[in-house]
Amino acid sequence: MSAFVTPEQFAATNKANVETLLTLANAAFASAERLAALNLNTARSILEDGVANTKALLAVKDVQELVNLQASLTQPIVEKAVAYARSVYEITSQSQEEVSKVLEGQVAELNKGVATALDKAAKSAPAGSDVAVAAVKSAIAAANSAYDSMSKAAKQVAEIAEANVAAATNATVKAVSTTAKTSAKKAA
Repeated sequence: MSAFVTPEQFAATNKANVETLLTLANAAFASAERLAALNLNTARSILEDGVANTKALLAVKDVQELVNLQASLTQPIVEKAVAYARSVYEITSQSQEEVSKVLEGQVAELNKGVATALDKAAKSAPAGSDVAVAAVKSAIAAANSAYDSMSKAAKQVAEIAEANVAAATNATVKAVSTTAKTSAKKAA
């Protein structure tokens, strides 16, 4: 028994596969485009900040003013670094989510195809093969259940990781802010 009964089924399957590949390619290009734009904007911002910071450092007249300037420059740099890292994380997370959706759709289609093929095989199977067909169906159901469980677990891990990243970035910004304020007070 062949997988494709008619040329139309073969063509439809190929068309669906090409569309899936195009969806994945478009998602990859969109992510690359967003990362490139983020990197260019970040590079421009770093250059502009570097020029402004250099001018401010050249205008310093005494040690006290230098210490105060250092304290005031540290926090924005760390905040921008954290914002950059957060943006990269968001872009990669969204890309991963898009790919996961496509793959989940592919798995669902594969499951439907296997179920249809099993039903056809069961109808044309010799008498007494009901047990074998039921065993195969049971194995497929168990595999699908395991896949669903793993998929849910992976999503939970991703949510926990995202929460931890947010907490760590907030703690970093607060720590730098506190350190900068403490340094400025000690210098005063």
